[in-house]
Amino acid sequence: MRNIVLVVDDMEINRELLAEILRDEYDVIMVENGKQALEHMEDRNQEIAVVLLDLIMPEMDGFEVLKAMKEKMWIDKIPVLVISGESSIKVEQDCFDYGVSDFIHKPFDNALVRKRVENVVSLFQYQRELEQKVAEQTKTLREQYKLLKVQAERLKQSNDNIIDVLGTVVEHRNLESGEHVRRVKGYTKIMAEEIAKEYPEYGLTPEKIGIIVSASALHDLGKIAIPDSILLKPGKFTKEEFECMKAHTIKGCEIVSSIEGVWDEEYAKIGYEISRYHHERYDGRGYPDGLKEDEIPISAQLVSVADVYDALVNERVYKDAIPKDKAFEMIINGECGTFSPKLMDCFRKARDKFENLAGDIPVKAEKE
Repeated sequence: MRNIVLVVDDMEINRELLAEILRDEYDVIMVENGKQALEHMEDRNQEIAVVLLDLIMPEMDGFEVLKAMKEKMWIDKIPVLVISGESSIKVEQDCFDYGVSDFIHKPFDNALVRKRVENVVSLFQYQRELEQKVAEQTKTLREQYKLLKVQAERLKQSNDNIIDVLGTVVEHRNLESGEHVRRVKGYTKIMAEEIAKEYPEYGLTPEKIGIIVSASALHDLGKIAIPDSILLKPGKFTKEEFECMKAHTIKGCEIVSSIEGVWDEEYAKIGYEISRYHHERYDGRGYPDGLKEDEIPISAQLVSVADVYDALVNERVYKDAIPKDKAFEMIINGECGTFSPKLMDCFRKARDKFENLAGDIPVKAEKE
């Protein structure tokens, strides 16, 4: 199918002359005024390749046509070549202000008209093809984005499931209910959100907080490798037993490293940090590596506070539960090791949230 040229001129001789110049290459529609031109554009604006427009016409002149085309936004899709006897610079400028592609003065040269029509039709065809390709590529990219989003969500769910399974295994191995993991996640989330608000330099985005909270379930993963005789011992550890228990940090990060490739790299990295460093302390007196201050990853620092608090306010095989207010004071006063001043600032502000999450934990009366 050939391109359609719409010739708009009230002089029949001009219409016939332009048609004669162009009909070898195009199908030509001729009309004598702007009203007829708009009627054709209304019906066939997707088919018309170019409009050759006179300015001075009865019923509706060329400027009214241009105004209507601009209002209907056809001027961006259908190129217009004004062919007019007007010689005023202002008239020509007004036409270009409306968005015409070219201005040809009467009397015109046949070869010049043919070449300019050819150029503008080729340019707009290329533009249309380019827009179509962009639209198709945009559609494809949107579909791929949706697919990637679904895959990312599935991967996240898979990462969370792996962590939950490992955390549950540890809980059963440690003869504790799964509530410990749930509470540590909750305390970690409270601390992380408070740190993100008060200390943005840590870069704790909602996405990173989500990963840290999920990976907090791995903090005691290495206890899988600790003998029952030590792990479940009700009394105090000997020096040798304590050294064995401390090794759960190394065992835990080794397990995390051994399953790299199965889950997302960021989950693996943060899981490693938490399992290895959650017993490090701000003053360098923790284990296993004696890290101090911000040498300790923020993920491990957050989980450390959460784990200590939960251990204090809940009964364990080796201790009774401690009242929440006393647990709070012990942590603030450094009785459970030294924590970052920034974390303690946030811990103070989040005290109510911690105690609400801890709930009404029964505390045994002290023996007389």
